Amino acid sequence: MTAVPSLILASGSPRRSDLLREAGYRFTVVKPDVVEIEDPAIPIRELTALNARLKADAVASAHPGAVTIGADTLVLLGETVFGKPADYAEASRMLAELNGQTHQVFTAVSFLFHEGEKETVHSLTIATEVTFKKLSHTEMAAYHAKMDPLDKAGAYAAQEHGELIIECITGSLTNVVGLPMEEVATVLEQHFGIRPGLIAR
Repeated sequence: MTAVPSLILASGSPRRSDLLREAGYRFTVVKPDVVEIEDPAIPIRELTALNARLKADAVASAHPGAVTIGADTLVLLGETVFGKPADYAEASRMLAELNGQTHQVFTAVSFLFHEGEKETVHSLTIATEVTFKKLSHTEMAAYHAKMDPLDKAGAYAAQEHGELIIECITGSLTNVVGLPMEEVATVLEQHFGIRPGLIAR
């Protein structure tokens, strides 16, 4: 790469867009048209990595010369993996299971660059530990009334009234939101020359 490539976020998540924008990056959003892999037999690190790559692949092939970021976030409690709830009843069950417990949030990020015959790939997976407060049924229902849990892994969002349910976070907060920004920034600068505020070609 002789010039700084443009940046594409292969995600329909407004939270990931917000994180990149707040960090000062210039980028384009292209929502990937994919069906995410859901297989309880696949370990969570591998599963999130597979889905992150799936999303990046779906967009990168149509945008040569750009760096495409795909990401996937899942929640792990013991051996149970929580994705996005199918409905409000499942969202309530998820929150009840996480209630008063310590769980892990895994986010995998895939970086793809295609130009001619050249392909550059980088990936990372970050885990953050989250401990929930012990809440009553009324408090859990009140929390869900303040936000939409259906598009969020584990049926909650640290950035949306998270203080109502979260006791503490050990590790990257932005990872829980959907992108581990410190690690993302390192890969973008070291491997692609992309920095916040930089105007791409």
